[in-house]
Order: sequence, then C-alpha cells, then structure tokens
Amino acid sequence: MSKKKKHEDHEEHVDESWLIPYADLLTLLLALFIILFASSQLDSKKYDSIMRSLNNAFSGGEAPFAMSNLIPIDDAANSTKNNNKNQNPPTKEQSKEESQLAAKLQKEEKDLEELKKSMDAFIKDNSMSEQLTTKLDNEKLTITISDRALFDSGSATIKQDSQNLALTMSNLLASYPGYQVEVGGHTDNIPIHRADFETNWDLSAKRAVNFMKILLNNGKIDPSSYSSVGFGEYRPIAPNDTTDGRAKNRRVEVSILRNIKATDEIAK
Repeated sequence: MSKKKKHEDHEEHVDESWLIPYADLLTLLLALFIILFASSQLDSKKYDSIMRSLNNAFSGGEAPFAMSNLIPIDDAANSTKNNNKNQNPPTKEQSKEESQLAAKLQKEEKDLEELKKSMDAFIKDNSMSEQLTTKLDNEKLTITISDRALFDSGSATIKQDSQNLALTMSNLLASYPGYQVEVGGHTDNIPIHRADFETNWDLSAKRAVNFMKILLNNGKIDPSSYSSVGFGEYRPIAPNDTTDGRAKNRRVEVSILRNIKATDEIAK
C-alpha cells in the first residue's frame, strides 16, 4: 500500500521547471522593447536613465550596457548632416561669394583701424585726450566729442576755435567713403528752459545737426551717407548724479557704421 501511495503522489506533481526559461525570455523581450523605445527618443537624459536602470536590474552595476552601441537620433542626424556637408563641397559660385565677402571684411577692418589711428594721432598731437575718445567694435567706429570741446554751455553753436577739429574730422572721413555716418547729440538730465530750446531733445538734436553741417562742407563727402539724431538725456554713459558724470554725458558722437555685421561673417 505504501508503494502505491508513493507512486500516485509522484504522478500528481506538476513539473514547473519551464517557468524559469519562460520568465527569462519575457524579461529579455521587455528589455528589448525598452531599449528600442529609448533609442527612438530625442531625450538623451531619459535614454541614459533607462540604461542605468536596466544595468542595475540585471547585473547590479553598469557593465552590460555601459558601452551601448545605440546612437541617439539627434546625434545620428548631426552625423548625417556633417557627412552630407562633406560630400557636398561649396560650388565655385559659393566659393567666389565667400572670397568676395572675406575681401570686403578685410578692407573694412583695415579702413576703420586706419581711421581710428589717424584720429588718435590728432587727439594726441593736440592734447585733446580728455575731450575726444575713439572706440572700435563689431558694429562701428565711434568718435566721442565732449560738449565743452564744441559748444558753450546751453548753446548749439560750434565755437570758432573748434572749427579745426570739425574740418580735420571731415577730411579724414572723406578719405574713407562708402560708410554710413551717424552724428548723435547727447545731454545730461538737467532740464533746460530756453526760448530756443524747450527740452534736452531740442538741444541735442540741434547740436548734432550743426556739427554734421560742418562735416558736410567738404565737397568730397556724400551727404546721402550722413544722418543726425538727438538722443537727449536718454543714452547716458555715466551716472547723472555727479558733476563729472553729467559732463561725460554731454557729448556728440560720430559713428562710422560697419557695412558687414557680425552676422554676415563667413561661416566656418
């Protein structure tokens, strides 16, 4: 009886050993779909996070997926773009345009540097470093003239002894044609109440116009390239709460604008 009972128990036992490889297969399929999903996303941070999670789940570390060969789509797109760029070199026409632009840029830089050096030499020779300054940047060459070098207080009439400055600057500008020149007038924030100037806008605009008129007396200058504007007190370069600051803000700026801006430079 005991042998028969033992035999029956053995027959009723279900073999579940197949569950282990089945579970492994499901896990691997899940991992595969997760990897496929992650590799199709543009968010590389999510991709890296999923990889770390899988590494920790399967091995407790980062060894299995640490050196994944999957390439995020954005990197692949950039790689394809670079390959296409290398496979499609610029045409002769494009190369010619780039060469012309480079030549213009080089000439412009040379012109403005020479003009600045000439103006700096005039400032040094006439001991006017406290009244005139120059600045060259990516947009323009700016010549800043203190109001006391040109005008009496509250006046827009160019002083007689300042005529030489205006004439020298006019001759220098005439040597470098082809540039737009803007003459801007600026004041401090002290209100002005006069019959001829009701506001600082009026004073700054009139000063800019009067100085520009002297520059245009030179017949070699094209008037269509010149303009004047009054900024009043609204473009200060120093605080208006001190005497020195207000003196710096009362000025005329002559700006020689670049024809080729930074955005026009040749693409690397």
